[in-house]
Amino acid sequence: MHRSVSWPTAPRAMAVAALAILLLAPSGDPSELAVAAVRRELSVGHVGVVEAQSRTRRSRTRRTTRVVRAARPAAAPVIGWTSPRGTSELSADFSSMINNRVRSGKFGVMVVSLTRGDTLFAHEAGDMMQPASTMKLYSTAVALDRFGPEHVFSTDVLRDASRDSAAAAGGVVNGNIYLRADGDPSMSSRFWKDPNYPMTTLARAVAAAGIKRVTGDLIYDATAFDDQKIPDGWKTKYLGAAYAARVSALSLNENVVWVAVRPEGGSAHVELEPASTAIPLTNNVRLVRGSGGRIIARQTNDGIVVSGTIGSNSGPLRYSLVVPDPAMFTAGALQAALKSAGVTVDGTVKPGKTPAGATKVAAFASPPLSQIISEMNRESINVVAELLFRDAARASAPGGQSSADAGLANLREFLSKKVGVDPATINVSDGSGLSTLDSLTPRNMVHLLSYAHRGPWSSAFHGSLPVAGESELLRRRMRSTPAQGNLHAKTGTTDTVIGLGGYVTAKDGEIMAFSFIYNGTDRWNAKATMDAMGATLANFVRE
Repeated sequence: MHRSVSWPTAPRAMAVAALAILLLAPSGDPSELAVAAVRRELSVGHVGVVEAQSRTRRSRTRRTTRVVRAARPAAAPVIGWTSPRGTSELSADFSSMINNRVRSGKFGVMVVSLTRGDTLFAHEAGDMMQPASTMKLYSTAVALDRFGPEHVFSTDVLRDASRDSAAAAGGVVNGNIYLRADGDPSMSSRFWKDPNYPMTTLARAVAAAGIKRVTGDLIYDATAFDDQKIPDGWKTKYLGAAYAARVSALSLNENVVWVAVRPEGGSAHVELEPASTAIPLTNNVRLVRGSGGRIIARQTNDGIVVSGTIGSNSGPLRYSLVVPDPAMFTAGALQAALKSAGVTVDGTVKPGKTPAGATKVAAFASPPLSQIISEMNRESINVVAELLFRDAARASAPGGQSSADAGLANLREFLSKKVGVDPATINVSDGSGLSTLDSLTPRNMVHLLSYAHRGPWSSAFHGSLPVAGESELLRRRMRSTPAQGNLHAKTGTTDTVIGLGGYVTAKDGEIMAFSFIYNGTDRWNAKATMDAMGATLANFVRE
C-alpha cells in the first residue's frame, strides 16, 4: 500500500505544498532530524523523499524511515576503539582517529576530567563551530538554572472581571474570555495520550466553573514571546517538516496538526487532531473498493484540503502538517473543546493581551521540567528546545516578552556569571541548534557540562541524556563497547554537522566531560570516529 502526503515547504502564507512523503518499506539509519519527528508520527522532509512504514497504534504511530540520499563515499578503513593507558596514549589514539578517519571538514574535540580537573585532550577546541542539536544542552541548562527541575508551566483561561460569578449570572460571562500562554512546551501527545487532552481539560474546567455562554470573544494571549515564528538561519527546505515547526508561546501538539482519514458509513471521514476551528477543512476524499489508499493533504489559503482515495476496507490513515499560526490554532482547539463541553462563545477568536484585572477560571499544568527536558533531549525535539530557550529569558527580557535575541542575551549572561566562560565563544539564533547561524566552541560546551555536573540540578540534567547502546538516538551506537550503558550524551545531526557532547566514566572510575563536533560533508566517518572515541574514553585508564 502506497500513501502520500504533502505540505508547505516555505513560509509563504498558506501556500500549496509540493513535497510528498511516500510510505514504503524501511531500511537504513535515519538522520536525527527525521527520527525525532517520525517517532511521533510526524512527517519529515529532510532531504527530498522520505520512505517509511507505519502501523496504527492507540495514540501514537511509530515509523521507521530512511532518507534517500546520494551514495555514501567508500568508507575509510575502520578504526575501532582502543585501550589507552595514560594521557599520552589517549592523545596519540585520538589524533590518529581524527587524522586518518575523517578526510575533510573540521573536527573539534575537548575532553576534561571532572574527577581531577585536567584537560585530557583538545583539538581545535577553541574554534567556532555549528553545534546542531548539541545546542539543546544549553537550552536545558538555562531552563534548569532559571526554574529548577520541579517547575511546572501553567496555561490559563481567564474572564473579564465582574462582581458576579458566572453561576450567579445564569452561566453567562458578559465580556471576553482569555487563553493566556506560559510558554508550555508539553501540550502534546508526547506527554498526554490524546492531543485534544490539554484543551479538553481546560474546556471542562470552564464548564465546571458554571460558564455556559460568553457574550464576547475568545482572546488568545501569546505575548510572552515576540512574533518571530521561524528563527533566523533555518533553511527553507526544513520549513515544511515537523522538526521545524513554528515557534509560539502558545503551542499545541508541537504545532503540528494530524489529518486523520478513515472509511465510515459508506464515505470517507476526515478530521483534524487536535480538532480546531481555526483551520477550515475540505474533504475531497473518495471511498473506493479494497484496502488501499492514496491521500494528499495540502495547506491552502482556504485551510486544509484533503483529496485522494481510501479503500472501504482500509484502516485509519494519519498524516501531519505544520500549522502556520500556532497560537490561533491552539485557541481554535479551545473553542472546539468549549463547544463540545457545552460552552458557547458568541464572538470570534482573535489575538490580544489579558487585562490585569482578569479572573482566572481554569489552568492546565505541565509535567515537571525534569520530565520535559528528558523527553526533549532523548528524542531531540526542536520546538520544545525553542520554547525553553525563550522561557528561561522571560524574566530578564524587555517588558517580559521573550525572543531568540533575549534567549541569547540570557545565555551569555549565564555563561559569563555562573559558568565562567567568555560569552563571545557562543553566538546562536535559536535554542535547538537547527539554525545555520549557530556557532560555539567545543571548549565552551565542556565548560557548560562541567558546571552542570556540579550544579544543584545535575541529576536532572544528566538523567535527561540518551545512553549509549540503550536509549533513543544512541540506541544503535557504541553497542558491545565499554561505552554501552556508560556514556550519556546529546547527539547533533544536520546535513553538514555531527555532534556528541556529554559524560563518560573511564575504566578506573574517572568521570569525564567531552564535546565532539564535526562540520563538513564526511559525516559518516565523523560519526564512526566519535563512537570510537567515546568507547575509547570508557576504556581509558590512568597510568
